[in-house]
Amino acid sequence: MTEADDGELAVEAPVWTVFGDLMAGLVGAFVLVLIGVLFVQMDLVASLQQEVEKRRVEEQRRMALEKALAIPLASGRVTLDNGRIGISGSVLFAVNSDDLRPEGRQILRSLVHPLRVYLGERREMLMVSGFTDDKPLREGNHRFADNLELSAQRALTVTRALIEEGMPSSQVFAAAFGPEQPVASNASEQGRALNRRVEMAPVPRASPAPAPATAAK
Repeated sequence: MTEADDGELAVEAPVWTVFGDLMAGLVGAFVLVLIGVLFVQMDLVASLQQEVEKRRVEEQRRMALEKALAIPLASGRVTLDNGRIGISGSVLFAVNSDDLRPEGRQILRSLVHPLRVYLGERREMLMVSGFTDDKPLREGNHRFADNLELSAQRALTVTRALIEEGMPSSQVFAAAFGPEQPVASNASEQGRALNRRVEMAPVPRASPAPAPATAAK
């Protein structure tokens, strides 16, 4: 071997070393990227599974509520939409009144037993919500300051009627929304009639607050 050959080997050896280091770095970077992609995919799969399970539970809950209320729903005077039980305000009350009609009390009576069973099996509560249209109250009506107060009193009236018909007071509470959250346009009488309503919806019962830690003696 000549001196020239020795010189070429001396020059080429470091090039292959650098190339090897570069390839090792690229492989390491690729492995890190691959691991990151795998973790992202695992998170996506877990999120998808949680969403599927959530939808399954919601569908089971809807079907159970629909089954429990089969008889009242068949009468056509009660509706069930996305877990909310609706009763037209005209069935329950006269316009601008919170006096419960006899027909309305009869409907509420038919709901008590199936709702008690349903709520008891799931440790849930029943929220009774009152809604009105956006039309101001008639002049001369001195009982209610505005639609919000009217919706609150109607929700309370329905809540008390449910309790009187056998619903445990610990399982039901009232809420008022007035003209907020309309389900139809208030531009027509038909739409306003739809917005004057009472809805009932099962909601999760609040978890009890943890007991305060006792001081060490």
